[in-house]
Amino acid sequence: MEQFGYFGVAFLIMIENLFPPIPSEVILTFGGFMTTTTELNIPLMIVAATIGAVVGAAILYGLGTLLDVERLDKIVDKYGNILRITHADIHKADSWFDRYGFWTVFFCRFVPLIRSLISLPAGMANMNFGLFLVFTTVGTVIWNTVLIYLGAAVGSQWETIVHYMDIYSNIAYVILGIIGIAVIIWYIRKRKQPVKAD
Repeated sequence: MEQFGYFGVAFLIMIENLFPPIPSEVILTFGGFMTTTTELNIPLMIVAATIGAVVGAAILYGLGTLLDVERLDKIVDKYGNILRITHADIHKADSWFDRYGFWTVFFCRFVPLIRSLISLPAGMANMNFGLFLVFTTVGTVIWNTVLIYLGAAVGSQWETIVHYMDIYSNIAYVILGIIGIAVIIWYIRKRKQPVKAD
């Protein structure tokens, strides 16, 4: 980041979107700190980080379009019985994403790990790409701005912000885990319900 400046920040954030285990919290808070010790400034740091994030999200969106509903239907035809997934399940999920997908993309930009991966189902659902970029950009700008300003505000203590972001991430993971388990239990119970005769 010191050698390549804004380009280095944009590149690292793009990679972070493609490989979620690389934490953007570290990159952004350290980037904020760097604005206090180098010629880098906060507005351009936010712009660079946002460009990197949007490019990474667009790449994942593109990958998602390769596995659209039609292809998922073909997978269900072959492995539906094993996966316990029906065509109706696929189309319900697709309809749900068509209805709430934009806000899902926006709010998921604030959830660790999911903030990157949400681009895949957006692509799979063939969400309007222009609106996907708008909601992605707005959510990303907010996330980047908060962390970069925090990094600049605490200066050399930027690692303190990372520590609290780790706590935030762990809480988010626990909540996601609980939701995931609840969905699995609900899905299993739904499958075990006897089919009503006409």
